[in-house]
Amino acid sequence: MTSRNAVVVGGNRTPFVKAGGKYAMASAQDLMTAALDGLVARFGLSGQRVDEVVGGAVLKHTRDFNLTRESVLGSALSPLTPACDLQQACCTGLEAVVYASNKIKLGQARLAIAGGVDSASDAPIVVTEPLRKALLALNRARSLPEKLAAIAKIRPGDLMPVPPGVVEPRTGMSMGESQAMTTKKWGISREDQDELSLASHRNLAKAWDEGFFDDLVTPYLRVAKDGILRPDTTREALAKLRPVFGKGDTATMTAGNSTALTDGAAVVLLAEEEEARGRGWPVLAKVIDAQVAASDYVNGADDLLLAPAQAIPVLLERNALTLADFDFLEFHEAFASTVLATLKSLEQAGVGTVDRTKLNVKGSSLAAGHPFAATGARIVASLAKMLAEKGPGSRGLISICAAGGQGVVAILEA
Repeated sequence: MTSRNAVVVGGNRTPFVKAGGKYAMASAQDLMTAALDGLVARFGLSGQRVDEVVGGAVLKHTRDFNLTRESVLGSALSPLTPACDLQQACCTGLEAVVYASNKIKLGQARLAIAGGVDSASDAPIVVTEPLRKALLALNRARSLPEKLAAIAKIRPGDLMPVPPGVVEPRTGMSMGESQAMTTKKWGISREDQDELSLASHRNLAKAWDEGFFDDLVTPYLRVAKDGILRPDTTREALAKLRPVFGKGDTATMTAGNSTALTDGAAVVLLAEEEEARGRGWPVLAKVIDAQVAASDYVNGADDLLLAPAQAIPVLLERNALTLADFDFLEFHEAFASTVLATLKSLEQAGVGTVDRTKLNVKGSSLAAGHPFAATGARIVASLAKMLAEKGPGSRGLISICAAGGQGVVAILEA
């Protein structure tokens, strides 16, 4: 087989909003379908068959076992379009792009859509383990005595639902709690975190004002712009917020320098380069390469969210590149201190220093929000457009951390 170029044609997403807000009654499937339909309308794909749609979500109900396929069936795409679900926590959207791009490069597809969705508002409520077992036994019961015996095992305390939460099963800690340890370990100051957050809001607000997102976002449920964005925030306002993660005098992580729970969906249209040019579509950027890594945060001394710092040097070496060879660097802002600790880790390992003027120049997750599985597709679509505007040969590096101590990084080139 000869290798083919997988290119980013464009993208679409819903505006991102804070959980419990304007999308509180929308399901993950609703959001994903809305993102798909916006993309379909933008590129004239109504009724057409796409070779594959790949997407996923982190927070999934059992009813969403075939989420992406059901979203396709609810969209304007041809029902003959196959789809699959993929999940790698916060890396889901980027890993979906890598999956689809690799199929295109191998000739297994010429046209694909990749992305992700999450609704923290629609998080599944889990029942207690004793209640779950009793309900299963009740479902298996055939006679009245068997059914009564199953019901008799249920205790009043078993009826209390387990509140939703995103914690690491191996440590029982939330991401914020784990990152607070990393923040202290790497000596990340409150001032530096707030400065990064301020830059994210200012950059995203400027991008919206300049119309950068006009062909990347479709309004949904009468929301036209990212709802978490605070264009008027200041250093002083951020400095007044109290810490929400960490303990004592060393606690520096606040709601202002941490991502909020978010609802939203994002997708990217990918194509074999000749297919895209033949259809008269824009060829924004090529998907060059990607690398995944994992850290041992359970038994070792690794940090939960710094796995990308292990993947980046591998990716750079394979492509004979340095950090200085990139025009844009998109580092997912799970927390401001995650980005800052990653930069310090790269410097300490001798990988290089990131030019901060090239970092998240259109804003990132702190300002836009972070619907877990959707973030990768948001970044890919925005970065591809930035590279196209910069000109041929310009490069971008994407870095996304994820639960479970994992990370995915990728290179795009105009």
